[in-house]
Amino acid sequence: MAVAELGVVVLDCPDPRALARFYAGVLGGTVEGEGDWVDLQLPDGRALAFQAAPGFVPPKWPAPDDSQQFHLDLTVADLDAAEKAVLQLGARPLDAEARTRTFRVYADPAGHPFCLCAC
Repeated sequence: MAVAELGVVVLDCPDPRALARFYAGVLGGTVEGEGDWVDLQLPDGRALAFQAAPGFVPPKWPAPDDSQQFHLDLTVADLDAAEKAVLQLGARPLDAEARTRTFRVYADPAGHPFCLCAC
């Protein structure tokens, strides 16, 4: 029997509203809240939250000496089209040379790594 149920994944960042807007552009949904805590209500009912973190230091990827902390895997039908969209929204590629895999790695505007994964 489970002890708990996953409520929401929360990303620390310097500007919660700006990062929520980035992910709304990637995933759809509605940005709700102001200040130090902002929610992104996704179309399927799930949520992703963003919390202000004074002194935020983005994770490093790849960096064998440092932890990436976590990353999101986002499933897409067309890697090239999805890549174009996330770059226009402000993502930056972390593995531009790795074009033959079924996934590609990027950093969101706050520096969190995420993958676009072909379905």
